[in-house]
Amino acid sequence: MTAPDISDAGSRAETGSSVDAGSSTAAVSLVDVGKIYGKGTAAVTALRDVSVRIRRGTFTAVMGPSGSGKSTFLQCAAGLDRPTSGAVRLGGTDLSSMDETRLTELRRERVGFVFQAFNLMPSLNVWENITLPLRLAGRRADRRWVEEVVDRVGLAGRTKHRPAELSGGQQQRVAIARALVARPEVVFGDEPTGALDSVTAKEVLTLLRDTVDSMGQTVVMVTHDPIAASYADQVLFLADGRIVDTMAGAGADRIADRMTHLGAWA
Repeated sequence: MTAPDISDAGSRAETGSSVDAGSSTAAVSLVDVGKIYGKGTAAVTALRDVSVRIRRGTFTAVMGPSGSGKSTFLQCAAGLDRPTSGAVRLGGTDLSSMDETRLTELRRERVGFVFQAFNLMPSLNVWENITLPLRLAGRRADRRWVEEVVDRVGLAGRTKHRPAELSGGQQQRVAIARALVARPEVVFGDEPTGALDSVTAKEVLTLLRDTVDSMGQTVVMVTHDPIAASYADQVLFLADGRIVDTMAGAGADRIADRMTHLGAWA
């Protein structure tokens, strides 16, 4: 099965990104990926022969109804879970041949994560939370780069604050900065605006959009919200563990309509 390149059409990143959007190298690729949980009569198929290539410097949203395989897709693509069949590659690296120690190192050095729960350390201040992945990896923080990231996410002047002293939106900005500080190849977001009000969610989505347009970052985000998905270059629709459609450069209304009819089209 040939993996579709879902960033060919309508990509806003092609004009704003510092990364060559025409590069033949995918940031993430899945080839005939299947994932089954359990065995025998209790087996549940979460992904079925999923093949897709996501190019560097693009923003991809992943949508689908509950149980469609969205979370499993993200976990397999990010190296958090192993597929039952098929191959997952981060850049040119095949994750299937890596043991858990090497996968942990890869996630720490080449992947960033932003979740619905901010997952900040309450005893650490903003600066310490942002630089924690570097310390865990035994790497010294490049102060100029950290300061640039802090400035880009709008946290200048708040680096000595602890999470409890910040709003929910500010805490998510800390999480995004933490994801960016190691200069990852891909940032994966799992419902990153799910716990935020609409105004704050818009600010966070605009920030994610900016990391693609101005920094050349690659973002892959699972979301249930058509408005959130409209910030992406392309939307990948899953149903029953399969990719059933893609949509590029679409507004929230078109995305919502496609979600409404997803079951009929799947």
